Amino acid sequence: MFFERTPLLAGLLASLLCALVLAACAKDPPAPAQDESVTLGSQNEMPKVAPVPPSEEDILKGTYWPPAKLDGGVARISCEYDYPQFGEGQRLTSLEFFSLVDALSPCQARGVVRLRYQGKIGAGFTALVQRVSAMATRMEIQTRILDIDSSGGHVEEAIRAGDSIAESGWAIWVREDSVCHSACVLVLAAGDTRSVEGKVGIHRLMRDRSTATSRAELSRELRAINQQVRDYLERNGVATAVSDLMMTIANRDLRILTPDELKQYGLDGTNAAQDDLDRIRLTRKCGEDFVRRRDAFRRAFDAQCMATGKNFESMPQCANALQGQFGFPDKACPSDSPADLYARDLPELFPTEEAQAADAAQGSNEALSKSESKSLAKKKSASAPGE
Repeated sequence: MFFERTPLLAGLLASLLCALVLAACAKDPPAPAQDESVTLGSQNEMPKVAPVPPSEEDILKGTYWPPAKLDGGVARISCEYDYPQFGEGQRLTSLEFFSLVDALSPCQARGVVRLRYQGKIGAGFTALVQRVSAMATRMEIQTRILDIDSSGGHVEEAIRAGDSIAESGWAIWVREDSVCHSACVLVLAAGDTRSVEGKVGIHRLMRDRSTATSRAELSRELRAINQQVRDYLERNGVATAVSDLMMTIANRDLRILTPDELKQYGLDGTNAAQDDLDRIRLTRKCGEDFVRRRDAFRRAFDAQCMATGKNFESMPQCANALQGQFGFPDKACPSDSPADLYARDLPELFPTEEAQAADAAQGSNEALSKSESKSLAKKKSASAPGE
């Protein structure tokens, strides 16, 4: 009997052994090796973020400015609006911090700086505009005039310079003996006001260092440039039709815009985008009636005083004759009358009490804003980088 049951018992034992093996296989896998657990743990660590480099604006708030130089152009600094009488000003030979301090210090008391630039639009021009703007802000020089004569240059640099101009309150002149062609037109677009007596010309804009080898590649490049220019013109209150017109004129040719076209495209007179900002601010502060009278004054001023072909020296007399007709200065908002709104662009119009006090103080040795004057005098003698 015992021997008869042995095969059955053997089968049961075999089944039990199989069950034990399966149970062992169903258990959790062994813990990962030490180096594997370290790898898994590192996935929970915060990724390292590279520090954000300081912007050009932040750098120019210090006294150590990185090297920069004009690339072929000639820049002159004057503290006078009347260039026929006082000339073009002193030539600027360096874009270093203390060179700009010396160049603009005589303009601080008067509150006017006129930057005369003759040459190509390039990285040096962009640096020039940014640095003169930064120094004028430190010295609290509110009236800034870019007196330009340029046949064009780099599209990308014209846009960079124009964006700086738009944020820092410049009037732009193209005098009778000057031109503004090609990429210079983008600079002209950025001014709070534009006064044109010389020739403004446009043609097809090309990307710097183009790599195109076929018409299709060139078309893609030009399409990208065209969109960039359209966006830029739009934010500066200029008709985007200017960009479309540029595309139809070969780079070797030039289309001179007529006075009517300059007005139509928004390249002469008051900047429409800046005007909108002024209207919003003044409506909140002075009311709608004030803004209506101010708008009527500005329309008359643009038509009669800033019309193409008018001499700059005749503008103060023209504006003086208009102001009283529209009830300015206004008793409720005397500091926001057209006299003050145009002071940045036409400083000779209506000398304010502040301007008269500044004239009386002219010749003082004041350098920058009151909070910086003493410290900068010490830093100049040390000229130590790395502030």
